[in-house]
Amino acid sequence: MDILLVDDSKTMRIIVQRAIRQAGFRGLTVCEAENGVQGLEKLAAEEPKVILSDWNMPQMSGIDFLVRVRAANNDTPFGFITSEGAPEIKALAMKSGANFFITKPFNAEAVREALSPILG
Repeated sequence: MDILLVDDSKTMRIIVQRAIRQAGFRGLTVCEAENGVQGLEKLAAEEPKVILSDWNMPQMSGIDFLVRVRAANNDTPFGFITSEGAPEIKALAMKSGANFFITKPFNAEAVREALSPILG
């Protein structure tokens, strides 16, 4: 698995995958999860190159997911793609171990800028 994509909206998961392709990243394996609980289950079985997560999700929010990932000593690059754009939210994400933060609405260029250092 190249990318673990965690978002409760199926539509948004499709949009993010399209943006990844438009950003020039093709042929990648994307595994989907609907929330942080499922994300942790996927991480127990596989090692992605990068994790992309929404912030607001049922059962386990994106920030709680990130905290759990980092608490497990997992240093996989982790980024948020979310409508939460407040400076304090971004600061909390980065303080908690996020590597990047993309605010919705986003475009392929924003995805390319975030993922290029990780995926080449």
